[in-house]
Amino acid sequence: MQGTIRIIGIDPGLRRTGWGIIETLGNSLRFVASGTVTSDGDMDLASRLCQLHDGLADVVHAYQPDEAAVEQTFVNKDATATLKLGQARGIAMLVPARAGLRVAEYAPNAVKKAVIGVGHGEKQQIHMMLKVLMPKAEFKGNDAADALAIAICHAHNRQSLKGRIAALAG
Repeated sequence: MQGTIRIIGIDPGLRRTGWGIIETLGNSLRFVASGTVTSDGDMDLASRLCQLHDGLADVVHAYQPDEAAVEQTFVNKDATATLKLGQARGIAMLVPARAGLRVAEYAPNAVKKAVIGVGHGEKQQIHMMLKVLMPKAEFKGNDAADALAIAICHAHNRQSLKGRIAALAG
């Protein structure tokens, strides 16, 4: 039987990138930590991306996760905002990849389905289920809560992902 796996979930955003760390052993989940990395909106884009990079790198270094999961970007009507979010998402994928972690990606509706049982739901439903699944979970704001939900989604899906990867390799 495999030991405890530490997972970082990342909810990318240019202003606020949420992160959440959980541990999974079999079917059990344990809250480790969560938070938000922020960038200074008065700075230029490159400097803001550096702030996100450095902040996430500090989190990965401090908590030493084994695996990472990032929420996929949705496209909205504002192309400029979507592009900036995509750049922040690139940082969210780059940091764990540079640390040697495999990075899984999940659509927002897959995350909601893993946590609340359906693909569409309100933030409050996610917050409530996080407390049910991990009573000791602490999170300030939606970004950290969403990141924990992404980590939980990965915990639920990681075994099927490993099976698909093994089948492709064989």
